[in-house]
Amino acid sequence: MNPTEEPTIAFLVAPHDQPAIEIRVNFGIFAGRRVTPAEIDHLAERLLDDVDAVTIVSEERHEIGGHAEASVHQMRIELSADRVPAGEAERRQLEERLLERTDHWARACIADRHGETPDDV
Repeated sequence: MNPTEEPTIAFLVAPHDQPAIEIRVNFGIFAGRRVTPAEIDHLAERLLDDVDAVTIVSEERHEIGGHAEASVHQMRIELSADRVPAGEAERRQLEERLLERTDHWARACIADRHGETPDDV
């Protein structure tokens, strides 16, 4: 980069392949807080028992419209097509295992440390 050029902050993303498997976790709604980096690492350890690589995204989503606004802390677990078995039965088995591990992990995190929600106040 030229020293006189400003770094690019916002940019368009080129079209790309969607994940072959995507699991979403409504973490903030149930936990009343954001997921911690240590919790993400723990989830990754569990998932790597079944796959050799996974992408985990922790995000705060804002849905904004003319009449409503919502904000939620959500997680996405993504596997690219080259990480997913070609056979339909094997793919379904993998999806079920990953979903089961993710659900168990989320429930354990929530039980271990729950943030304050409006109902708690």
